[in-house]
Amino acid sequence: YDGGRAVLGGASFELRRGERIGLVGHIGTGKTTVLHLIVGLLRPRSGLIEVFGRARSEERDFLDVRLRSCLLFQDPEDQLFCPTVIEDTAFGPLNQGKSREEADAVSREVLGMLGLGGFENRITHHLSGGEKRLVSLATVLAMKPDLLLLDEPVTGLDPESAERITAILHTLPQAMLIVSHDQAFLRSVTSRSIRVEGGKLEPAVFD
Repeated sequence: YDGGRAVLGGASFELRRGERIGLVGHIGTGKTTVLHLIVGLLRPRSGLIEVFGRARSEERDFLDVRLRSCLLFQDPEDQLFCPTVIEDTAFGPLNQGKSREEADAVSREVLGMLGLGGFENRITHHLSGGEKRLVSLATVLAMKPDLLLLDEPVTGLDPESAERITAILHTLPQAMLIVSHDQAFLRSVTSRSIRVEGGKLEPAVFD
């Protein structure tokens, strides 16, 4: 970045099936970069990315990664692009090969789980910031992925919505890598945390 500045260098970690890891660090240290590398939105100059037991380097290598892992962007505006909530939520399942009926059914199920029942035909860009964040999470959960990559999932939410998200994450079986500045939230939903600092990934110890 910024004319060749290295964000990560000598960074290494492993996320195992069903494990939940928090990713912490100051702004600009590379937390979001780690998530984007895993799904191939960014490519490293060197090093190895191995996802689901296979090395990934070319665009074609990441196609099945994106079907089995879902990235929740930090900014909901980067996630939502369809006219209505149900269209946004069904987009992922449809691209996984589900029928329109199956995609609608799983979308309505997830929206209800997030307290968004009745939002199906709402115009996405008319939603509040917190509502957009919840719908963004719905688009991710509707795909029922093996891996969840969540970038600040509770930022901007009111306490009730944040508690709902926390409770839902507790019930899910997926492996998770979660970026958050909320230490209490990470303590609740993850088994350990890693700090991104100086280009490396080191165990994080909370106060």
